Amino acid sequence: RSPAAAGERGGPIDFSLKPEELEAWLDRYVVGQREAKAVLATKICTHFRRVRLAQERGGATSPAGHIKNNIILIGPTGVGKTFLLKLIAAKIGVPFVKADATKFSETGYVGGDVEDLVRELVDAAGGDIERAQYGIVYIDEIDKIAAPYTSHGPDVSRSGVQRALLKLLEETQVDLRVPHDPVAQLEAIERYRRSGRRERQVVNTRDILFIVSGAFAGLSEIVKRRLSRSGIGFGAELRADDDQEWLRHVIPQDLVEYGFESEFVGRLPVVACLHPLDVDDLHAILQNPDGAVTATKRQDFRAYGIDLRFEDEALRLLAAEAHRQGTGARALVSVVERALLPFEKRLPSLGADFLVVTPELVRDPEAELERIAADPGAPDRRAAYEALVARQRSTLVERLRAGGEVPGWEDADLPLTETRLRLIARLAMDEDLPLEEAGRRIRRWIEQIRRYEAAFEHKCGIRITFDEAAADALLEAGGGREVPLYTQCERLCNILEYGLPLIHERCGRKAFRIPAEAVENPELYINRLIRECYPPDPEDTPR
Repeated sequence: RSPAAAGERGGPIDFSLKPEELEAWLDRYVVGQREAKAVLATKICTHFRRVRLAQERGGATSPAGHIKNNIILIGPTGVGKTFLLKLIAAKIGVPFVKADATKFSETGYVGGDVEDLVRELVDAAGGDIERAQYGIVYIDEIDKIAAPYTSHGPDVSRSGVQRALLKLLEETQVDLRVPHDPVAQLEAIERYRRSGRRERQVVNTRDILFIVSGAFAGLSEIVKRRLSRSGIGFGAELRADDDQEWLRHVIPQDLVEYGFESEFVGRLPVVACLHPLDVDDLHAILQNPDGAVTATKRQDFRAYGIDLRFEDEALRLLAAEAHRQGTGARALVSVVERALLPFEKRLPSLGADFLVVTPELVRDPEAELERIAADPGAPDRRAAYEALVARQRSTLVERLRAGGEVPGWEDADLPLTETRLRLIARLAMDEDLPLEEAGRRIRRWIEQIRRYEAAFEHKCGIRITFDEAAADALLEAGGGREVPLYTQCERLCNILEYGLPLIHERCGRKAFRIPAEAVENPELYINRLIRECYPPDPEDTPR
């Protein structure tokens, strides 16, 4: 399951995260955007920490009032704003909803309809009002409701949407019953029939975090003018054509000049900028083993029993093509799909069991498809595929070794041995698993080995403990697969069940630490223990 899909329904809300912990988690999935990740991780963790602190104090707040860390994100389309926020909501375990600001302005909606955002949050929380009150609401294209002055004055409809959002951004009570909604009225009647009381279901927005975003075309010009007027020469240090650099210096005054009411800007005190993605960024997204683009495509081919692999130079060509389209990371999916769709259609009928995406395939898919169709199992092509698989596994192991940990493993009280690193890399690559899930499987299998130890003691009255090397030998003998692992454990325990009671009767030993040699050759191991327990008769010893 994608991390961005988890956490909305059920499961505990994690108010204990620290900014650097959340930022490190985001680094696994999101390429670049270091400044935005740092700001989001810090302010969102602070927001939920303050919520927890207020809960611990019984809801008591400062007499000075409550200022929420609502956030403005400034950046072009396709840079990962929605993905970032979904990841954060999933990690913390709070419901998340996204809306487009234009749906409120284009049809002249007013406050009551803006409140539908909060009602949708309750739906995302599975109807859990308490959980919804800690959710995240994300409103994109907020720059479209800016109301700059024209010769006819400000755009009244856009100003109206800003005012409608004002109360939600701070604190208000939103009635879940929608006026004039016959379904809501029937539900209210049914609740009254069951309880005999009129119950008003409301959601308080005090602890709901609101994040808005937009491209803010033209805002950089406002920042330039202000810095130029300041007369301190600061603007000269910035490249005149680098809009993103100018936007990093935006202040509330600039947003007011852009067309937002000062009260609206005041309720969005935190600003973070996201930069456009260059070819290197897009290439890194495709390379990321925890990324969705190539992993999803690999799963598409795996559904036909075809192992899909990408050469790195091919990924760079795909990234360059996506960059030319100018829509950021969104272009990656369409570029990869367009290159591979003919192969996805034809290879299953050819009986192919692997496909390597090479630079030649990206440059001329039709010609490469014809070459494969002429000889799907060509020995040279298969040899190149097997060599690529070995290199990619080795590279992933090296990366994990250099990092010193596997995501999620830090919570386990288990050493991360070389064998376990190799098995995690194999699972992640061969089954298209996130590294955290691959690590979780290995930990589950180690727990199963420990359960065999307990079952053996319960049955035979003898305690056995597989040392780490023996546990690794069992994992490796199982080939990184669950059923073969259980078969290995059953076979080994059956042999130990025959030999260890004999040694217990002779020597009184009730505990054995089982080494790797017992896994590799259990009969030889038992025979050695028996010889040690039954020393040879002196008369039989040669003189």
